[in-house]
Amino acid sequence: MTPPSVTRRSTAPQVLARCRDLVRPALVRAVQQLHPWHAEMSAFSLGWCAADGSPVQGSQGKGVRQALTLLAAEAAGAPAEDAVVGAVAVELIHVFSLLHDDIMDGDETRRQRATVWKAYGTGPAILAGDALFALAVRTLADAPGAHSAEAVRHLGAALTDLVHGQAEDLLFEKRPWTGPEAVRPHEYRWMAEHKTGALLGCAAGLGGVLAGAPPATVDALTDAGRHLGVAFQAVDDVLGIWGDPELTGKPVHSDLRRLKKTYPVLAALAADGPAAGRLAALLGTGVPLDDGAARRAADLVEEAGGRAATLAEAHRQLDSARRSLEGVPLAPAALDEILALLPFLVDRTG
Repeated sequence: MTPPSVTRRSTAPQVLARCRDLVRPALVRAVQQLHPWHAEMSAFSLGWCAADGSPVQGSQGKGVRQALTLLAAEAAGAPAEDAVVGAVAVELIHVFSLLHDDIMDGDETRRQRATVWKAYGTGPAILAGDALFALAVRTLADAPGAHSAEAVRHLGAALTDLVHGQAEDLLFEKRPWTGPEAVRPHEYRWMAEHKTGALLGCAAGLGGVLAGAPPATVDALTDAGRHLGVAFQAVDDVLGIWGDPELTGKPVHSDLRRLKKTYPVLAALAADGPAAGRLAALLGTGVPLDDGAARRAADLVEEAGGRAATLAEAHRQLDSARRSLEGVPLAPAALDEILALLPFLVDRTG
């Protein structure tokens, strides 16, 4: 493991790369335990192979969740290696959630490649997600040491929250854009805390659990991760409207085209002013937006303050995450690395 004196001044990309390097061998071994077909689909989702199974020079993405698990363990005073099993479990759950989420949302591309359901079929993608879910639980249950049972309980609680959040996200699609039944920004924050924040909170909390940290420390790490999840989702929503397709892997204005209820749109509709009214009229037809309408909608969201409100919310959530982390005793070097990740994740462009 790299000495803390070296990692303390590492940049966020260096921190993420170090954690990916620690987790990758164990993650590969875990995926290889799956049925060969499921292993291939999982490797495809992770960017390790093409749809025909041939290897490619890929990546695991940023690896934010697995990094949080390792850094949280270090912050709680344990070697990062003690939490690798938790990082693997979290990454398996993350891939499972992406496979199922892409099906529910009808997304055909992710990271400039076909999604698993598009490449292999809906049924196979669902089954591969189920296999990853089961493998994640078994990975934690079989972990050596005295903390595996508590780790499984921690993961189970997060999964309950995750599916509750996903249910709300799907139900939002059936609710109107305006009127008493419209989705309000505070409801969206609750959904994001559960859908996205649950797994990031689980990632950080698992590091503490596997390090044998006291409950107050585990709770603080979990709480920080949940706040980070809301911030992460808020930035995702901004990128879903204004992101560069070369970096996001999705078409410009993709969320608006699909009439997806995201934080920038909901914040804009909640604002007073003529731009909010024009936006409501444009979205209220219920017809998917063409190129011109999507551009107009994006301009109206920005004019009504939706983009600024979303970025402000992301920064408020980061401040809350910092307060949670600074409220308990943590190893300074690891805490510095976690804090270094926070602005990097909010200021990202893809």
